[in-house]
Amino acid sequence: MDLHANWNKIRQHFNRSFKSNFHVSIASVDVNNNPTVTPIGSLFLNNDQTGFYFEKFPSKLPEHARINKNICVLGVNSGTLFWIKSLFKEKFSKYPAIKLYGKLGERKKATDKEINRLNRRMKATNGLKGNTYLWGSMEYIREIQFIKAEKINLGKMTSEL
Repeated sequence: MDLHANWNKIRQHFNRSFKSNFHVSIASVDVNNNPTVTPIGSLFLNNDQTGFYFEKFPSKLPEHARINKNICVLGVNSGTLFWIKSLFKEKFSKYPAIKLYGKLGERKKATDKEINRLNRRMKATNGLKGNTYLWGSMEYIREIQFIKAEKINLGKMTSEL
C-alpha cells in the first residue's frame, strides 16, 4: 500500500477506527527487544504523512523512544454494521485494518491547534467525569513520522481493495 498515494484513505480509515474503538494500538520495542503494545486514544494524522498523539499516560513509549524510535500503529475498524455488511457480502468495501510504520519524534508542548483537534474529537463525551480525567490537561504531544503503510490481508474478503 503506497503511503503517499493512499494517505487520504488511510486518514479516513483511522478516523473510522477511532470512532469504533476510541483508540489505536501502538507497538514499540524495549531495550531487550521485547515488544509492547500501548492503546492510545489521542492519535491524529496530519496532511503530510506525519501525526502525533498526546503523551499523558504512556510510560513505555517515551522510554522506548530513547532506545528505538521505530513503532507500528494498528487501526481496526470494529464497526458492527461495517463487519455485518462485509460478512454478508463476503468482501470488505473498505479496509478493515491498516498498519502504519513510523518513527517517534520529539516530545513537545501541544499547540492551541493540536488541543483544539483533541477537543473537537472528544466533544461527544464533554460533561462526563471520565472525559475530564482522560483528556483534560493534555499538555504534551509526541510527533510521529510515518514511513510505510500496510493493509491487513483477509484473503478473498480484501482481495479487491
